[in-house]
Amino acid sequence: MVNNDLVSSEHLPVAEACLRNQRPILDVLGKYLPASSYVLEVGSGTGQHAAYMTEHLPGVRWQPTEVRERLNDIRLWQTHCQRDGFLAPLELDVRQDIWPTREADAVFSANVVHFVSWAEVESLFRGAQRALRTGGLLILYGPYNYDGQFTSEGNIALDQWLRERNPDSGIKDFEQIVLLGRSHDLFLRADEEMPANNRTLIFQKAEIS
Repeated sequence: MVNNDLVSSEHLPVAEACLRNQRPILDVLGKYLPASSYVLEVGSGTGQHAAYMTEHLPGVRWQPTEVRERLNDIRLWQTHCQRDGFLAPLELDVRQDIWPTREADAVFSANVVHFVSWAEVESLFRGAQRALRTGGLLILYGPYNYDGQFTSEGNIALDQWLRERNPDSGIKDFEQIVLLGRSHDLFLRADEEMPANNRTLIFQKAEIS
């Protein structure tokens, strides 16, 4: 556990990918999120997104989640920031049936979909559907294939690296993701182009008739 003393910046865990993508992601979130939002982040990693987004979106309450062994990294960032909108991290594995929150305005996940299996992506959509209020947004950042094709040489290399470490992982097809969303009453609202051949997909939860 982390004590209540402030944590100095040199002791904070840092993911280089977060440093590269946090500003572009902020621009997209600022475009789509209501000024006062409760955001559930799936797969928060180090907690850097929670720190950055709550600094620049002061009306947002950001709920980070992670598997148990990674929660302490997020607690370090939370203690360092001392920011009301940066909520204490909760344990979450996307495969679990019951998620730790309901009525979220948005579920956000960065660089998770391609790191996990298709079965886990299905679990993510199923959990997001339950966690979101009607009209809420599922926001997914990362690389995707279109028409079954990679969009860059870099994404080909990334996919190969992912499959070497976990054969069930890899970059997913945009069209399959959209169909999966529809099956969970989550309909594509926007597909935002991002730097370095990434995208941000925004789905909106429809009212179930």
